[in-house]
Amino acid sequence: MAKRTKYPKLPNGFGTIRYLGKNRRNPYAVHPPTTEFTKNGAPLRPPSLCYVDAWIKGFTVLVALKSGTYYPGFEKNIEIEDTNDLKGLSQKILADYNRFRNPDKEDKEKTFKDIYNDWYAYKFERDQSRTYSPHTLNATRGAFKRCKTLHDKTFRSLRYDDLQKLIDDCPLSYASLEQVINLLHQMYAYAKIYHLVDEDCSLYLKINKPDNEKHGEPFTDDDLKILWNNQDDEDVEFLLIMCYSGFRIAAYKTMEVNIEEKYFRGGIKNKYSKNRVVPIHTAILPLVKRRMERDGCILTSDQTFRKHLDERNLLSQLGIAHHTPHDCRHTFSKLCEDYKVNENDRKRMLGHSFGNDITNKTYGHRTLDTLRKQIHKIKVPKH
Repeated sequence: MAKRTKYPKLPNGFGTIRYLGKNRRNPYAVHPPTTEFTKNGAPLRPPSLCYVDAWIKGFTVLVALKSGTYYPGFEKNIEIEDTNDLKGLSQKILADYNRFRNPDKEDKEKTFKDIYNDWYAYKFERDQSRTYSPHTLNATRGAFKRCKTLHDKTFRSLRYDDLQKLIDDCPLSYASLEQVINLLHQMYAYAKIYHLVDEDCSLYLKINKPDNEKHGEPFTDDDLKILWNNQDDEDVEFLLIMCYSGFRIAAYKTMEVNIEEKYFRGGIKNKYSKNRVVPIHTAILPLVKRRMERDGCILTSDQTFRKHLDERNLLSQLGIAHHTPHDCRHTFSKLCEDYKVNENDRKRMLGHSFGNDITNKTYGHRTLDTLRKQIHKIKVPKH
């Protein structure tokens, strides 16, 4: 059995070429450099640029990407006479590439603010095929503002101690500091792609304070009994709808409400959340009908609802501890768990990713009736 060819190692921040297996017309997937990372700093593989029939063609695509001459369909015009001399070919192409590799004097003198602006345009403005929520954009800008002490410093001059001091001196919440570190990870990834820095100084940053924040507190069964006993109140009405459907509050402003077929369709944030279908639980159907007949929609403004809820001090008056609207989503998740709703259907209705579960991610298809049977496992407390 013939051994697979051993290909030259690509430079750091150059991109990747993946072999997908034999019996494919174009078995090599060409990916641009990684620009996004998880909160723990693990790289997220970007979508492929193209698929080619020879490794050296993929390499040529990445060189063109680096030099700024790549365009969609570029690979179709590549002509390689001899694909056997991979080492010679790659060295020749790299020799041409080196003129793009070294940052010029102007790049070396760029400040933290300059790199942020370049990265922001690279991530949010260059690719018009992808849109980001206002929440994501505002969180990113907020994280940048928290780095004010670094704004005018030369980016290449920053060291780990400078970044760690920023994190240690910041009095904000654990979650806010996580956003700052995530921003730094992405900025350094961008800077390495364009060889603006030699090392990632953000790699080992840590938050030296306990994470004492609550990540959601579901309503208890007693709380739900109280809410059901006060369902005629318009604010309680909406809280109950959220508790038994599980969407994020902002999703209710634009979702489709199909009274005849008894389902919601909508969602925000990511591809798993958007445009998902959740059956309307029989218990809240009268509340949904009443709200649609009265207001013409489920929700007009999430900010107005939050403000009104706080101003009325409603939950306190009902004898219920403080809760945020997002706690309704946690309540729905807990109800699904308590009443043994199928775990995969629970994820579908909450709009959660299936992670590495390829079977459910790719082949998991559930009808509305199937989901309806699952959601109706949830019982309403006697009131």
